[in-house]
Amino acid sequence: MFRQDRTNPSTAVSNWRGRHDTPKAWPSTAVSSWLNGGLFGGALTAFGGIITQYEDGGTTYRVHTFRGSGKFYVASGAADVDWLLVAGGGGTGVGGGGAGGVLGSLAGASGATVASGAYSVSAGTYTIVVGAGGTGGDNADSGVTDGDDSTAFGYTAIGGGRNAGGVGKVGGSGGGGYPGSLPGGGTSGQGYDGEAGGSTGGGGGGNAEAGGTDGAGQGGDGALHWGITATAAGYAGGGGAGDYNTGVRKVGGLYGGGDGGNNADDAQQGTPNTGGGAGGRDTSGGLPSGGVPNTGGGGSYGKSSGTNDGATGIVIIRYEVAA
Repeated sequence: MFRQDRTNPSTAVSNWRGRHDTPKAWPSTAVSSWLNGGLFGGALTAFGGIITQYEDGGTTYRVHTFRGSGKFYVASGAADVDWLLVAGGGGTGVGGGGAGGVLGSLAGASGATVASGAYSVSAGTYTIVVGAGGTGGDNADSGVTDGDDSTAFGYTAIGGGRNAGGVGKVGGSGGGGYPGSLPGGGTSGQGYDGEAGGSTGGGGGGNAEAGGTDGAGQGGDGALHWGITATAAGYAGGGGAGDYNTGVRKVGGLYGGGDGGNNADDAQQGTPNTGGGAGGRDTSGGLPSGGVPNTGGGGSYGKSSGTNDGATGIVIIRYEVAA
């Protein structure tokens, strides 16, 4: 396995020691034959992100994983690349945060909708933006933000919707509502709606189902997609709602959704690099007294603390090396 995650791809080869009588321009003559004949063999010589490689069904794939924004550099060659964009999950106050939208070139392993086909790349530089998770807030929903978008190759996955001012907001997947309030809607082809708040706050929508599908206040499940190995990986679970006078914890959706808080447990943030929505804070004790944003202060009855930020997204690029 080879790891190269620096911004400037030349650093991947700058410490390489070969013949001293060959030029060292990027990608240098000194290393180009080594790259093309070794780890970087195939139709494409490219840099950027965390680079790994695996074999599946007799085909070798190279994968560039971006856990933060950066550049995808194609030094030479041309190829069609598969791509997967997961946006940042929504932050929240009480209702569950919506999961980040998911968009890609291949059908999800669990049937999630994706965009159309591989993208053709050639020598050049491509900007990759990985959406940050939204910021959580207190029980009054102050300072809460949506997840940020993830972009690559002209495509955009929409950040997850937040719960703010008691109302779920639209996003890749929608945020859940405060008790008695409306949820946010999801983006068609990327995610699902949040749940309206009833006797509890509403769960945030996930990539595979709406919030509340598996029980009142629970986050919608994310979905399985191809990932950095031959084994499918799950992304974009919606956040569970904060408890509202029931004492029962509302769980986040599968694949990254944070659990909601109750009178015994803190709210949870979404799992990093899944685009999962944040879990809502407990509301049974009213507003926290003197709480610090994103860490919270305890209410008079329940735990209103915990980091209820949405999860950062991820961008993955994959192409064939050899069949």
